[in-house]
Amino acid sequence: MEEEHRVTDLIKELVLRLLSQNPQNPSSSIDTQKSLRYAIRILSSLMTPSIAPDSAAIAESIKRQLATQGKSSQALAFADLYTKFASKNGPGSIENKWAVLYLLKVISEDRKNQKSRSDSRVSSGFSASVGLPALFDAESGGYSGVSRNRETLEKGWNNGVLLVSKDPENIREIAVREFANLVKEENEVSEEVLVRDVLYACQGIDGKYVKFDKSVDGYLLRDSIKVPRATRITVQKLCELGWLFRKVKGYISESMDRFPAEDVGTVGQAFCAALQDELSHYYKLLAVLEAQSMNPIPLVSETANSGTYLSLRRLSVWFAEPMVKMRLMAVLVDKCRVLRGGAMAGAIHLHAQHGDPLVHEFMRQLLCRVCSPLFEMVRSWVLEGELEDIFAEFFVLGQPVKAESLWREGYRLHAGMLPSFISQSLAQRILRTGKSINFLRVCCEDRGWADAATEAAAAAGTTTRRGGLGYGETDALESLVIEAAKRIDKHLLDVMYKQYKFKEHCLAIKRYLLLGQGDFVQYLMDIVGPELSEPANTISSFKLAGLLESAIRSSNAQYDDRDILDRLRVKMMPHGTGDRGWDVFSLEYDARVPLNTVFTESVMARYLRIFNFLWKLRRVEHALIGAWKTMKPNCITSNSFIKLQSAVKLQLLSTLRRCQVLWDEMNHFVSNLQYYIMFEVLEVSWSNFSNEMEAAKDLDDLLAAHDKYLNSIVEKSLLGERSQNLYKTLFVLFDLILRFRSHVDRLYEGIHELQSRTMESLSPSRDKTRSRRLLNDKTAEPGAWISDGRKALTQRAGEFLRNMGQDLDAIAKEYSSLLEGFISQLPVQQHIDLKFLLFRLDFTEFYCQLHPNM
Repeated sequence: MEEEHRVTDLIKELVLRLLSQNPQNPSSSIDTQKSLRYAIRILSSLMTPSIAPDSAAIAESIKRQLATQGKSSQALAFADLYTKFASKNGPGSIENKWAVLYLLKVISEDRKNQKSRSDSRVSSGFSASVGLPALFDAESGGYSGVSRNRETLEKGWNNGVLLVSKDPENIREIAVREFANLVKEENEVSEEVLVRDVLYACQGIDGKYVKFDKSVDGYLLRDSIKVPRATRITVQKLCELGWLFRKVKGYISESMDRFPAEDVGTVGQAFCAALQDELSHYYKLLAVLEAQSMNPIPLVSETANSGTYLSLRRLSVWFAEPMVKMRLMAVLVDKCRVLRGGAMAGAIHLHAQHGDPLVHEFMRQLLCRVCSPLFEMVRSWVLEGELEDIFAEFFVLGQPVKAESLWREGYRLHAGMLPSFISQSLAQRILRTGKSINFLRVCCEDRGWADAATEAAAAAGTTTRRGGLGYGETDALESLVIEAAKRIDKHLLDVMYKQYKFKEHCLAIKRYLLLGQGDFVQYLMDIVGPELSEPANTISSFKLAGLLESAIRSSNAQYDDRDILDRLRVKMMPHGTGDRGWDVFSLEYDARVPLNTVFTESVMARYLRIFNFLWKLRRVEHALIGAWKTMKPNCITSNSFIKLQSAVKLQLLSTLRRCQVLWDEMNHFVSNLQYYIMFEVLEVSWSNFSNEMEAAKDLDDLLAAHDKYLNSIVEKSLLGERSQNLYKTLFVLFDLILRFRSHVDRLYEGIHELQSRTMESLSPSRDKTRSRRLLNDKTAEPGAWISDGRKALTQRAGEFLRNMGQDLDAIAKEYSSLLEGFISQLPVQQHIDLKFLLFRLDFTEFYCQLHPNM
């Protein structure tokens, strides 16, 4: 306390000394008290300057300011005084020299500001009466005093507390009252009323002055209402929230009216429920704001209830966050109006990719509600195979089909309903997992998948009961799908391989439909050959079925599984007039459920096409073997014509040699082609197919491997679309070889008949007996060979051999031309294996040398 009294006394003494130095303005006791209070107020101020405490810098600033004002002498005087002031250190000196300089600078600037004002009623106070410039002029050379405005509040100290009192003339109160009157004159409607109308509009209700205008599709303050333009704009901006609320509320009402129609769906219902919850929070906010709007808005001079009233500006602050959410909901409503199901969830997800944490969290919570039905559909599908999709919202579509078409046509992905947060690969895996369960349940009549699904749910950490998945848990969803697919697909393949013996059936089709069982095929062809040479409309299917059974029992096929043999049947293709049994005969394999999922009708039709090609190839081979059997005793045949004329003998030998050479060429072609088909095509394709069957992880892989196997056979066997010309040429060659076989049979039949007649003509006893019989027989032919004698027999033999030679020449020429065309097309084929067929057929380059243009 003593220290405080001492400081006060020193300040008072300083003020009195300064006032006594101004003889032109004598001071009174009142002026002395005012000046003293002013000095104490300044010295006791706790305001902190915004500049760094640097005494040298502030001294340099004061000197520069004096120099710029044209007061060079005062600037020099100040510099000299500051040098002396700064050099005083030690006991009794001022330590905070910067604070003293800053105080003098602020007082000087305050006095200048007071001088620049035009109010004549300003009291100079301490600076005018005291003559503060004397302090500065005497010591620093040029600073004047500080004056105060009469509008400035007078301050004093009471027990250490700074008190503020109104100015004597109540100028501030008068100004506030005038401002209130001016506001009333400019505003026809009070702000409280406008605030309540805005709150009504934000609930979709028309207020007294703010109403919804359909022409502009928004809430407007009527033009007849007199309010400032700024107020009108503020009201219009705030009423945007009401327009957005009206849009969202209308969508919810419209959707609820349509419930439970298909165009809403469970996802749409979840979306409406989430929006309704957000509107419930919005209603709570409006209730709080309505309670605050009942309090009057205080005037500027009032401080009562300043925290509970509601103005338009405060309403703008309150509406900042709801406006963001409501705008977002309105955008989603417009976007999702024509969408449903997965498409709706995907559209909402796109708006969740936002950098604003508020928007991101709001969208996350909204999507958790919206996607709940969708994730429940996924869980039910991958673990139970149930498609709980009443309103067609799921991205997996099911349709009623036959059991054999269940896998290929029963279920498919609906791309339009696939949400963007589920990848295409994951969607395919989801589709296949549920499809596998239904395939096991419907086609295989198996229930083992339930245990696999339970194990998958346990491994993924998801229970098989409802729940456990939601938006934002894509990793959990993918883990569940992967675990379920891995176990269920493995179980499905085990059922196909072990219970239904898929591999054994594939091998049986290869052995019988693709003619891989050699002894069976050869025996079948031998016993059905005579029957198939008849017209097709005269052949009995039952008889052919019996011959098939005989071929099975006479070959190693009899040791196969009886279930496999019972599936092998004879099939007569549609035929017309002139068709032979060879043209319509085929074998078929009865692939029942679930094998007919792989061996569909279209697949079996392709197998039938391959069988017809291979059967025709085997028939040609069989015909050439038969021709060889006929031609084998030709040396014995030629020895019986020793006694004939040499010309006829040479003609016979030439014809036989030409026939043998042509047979060799045809046999070379057929043998190499058959080797290529049976080994390089069928066996290689089967080996690849077997490896891919072992590596298959699901039924789709198995189907793909089988399709690849079948396509490989078709393409390599000249049956593909790009090999049609080659295929037609090949079948013309086959027909030509069969024609050659018939010529060989005719040739040797004629030779044997000629041989028998020659032997008869060379026998004397038989010659006399036959001559006597011919003379008594009036019905004998005059041109018979026996009656013609040796000369006529030689003539007939020469004519027959000449005709046969011409026919063989024609066949050889046509064959050479067709073979040349066939070989010339091989290098330009798309499939690489067909190009290498040329090396096998022409490994000695015989045809290239024979036809240089090839």
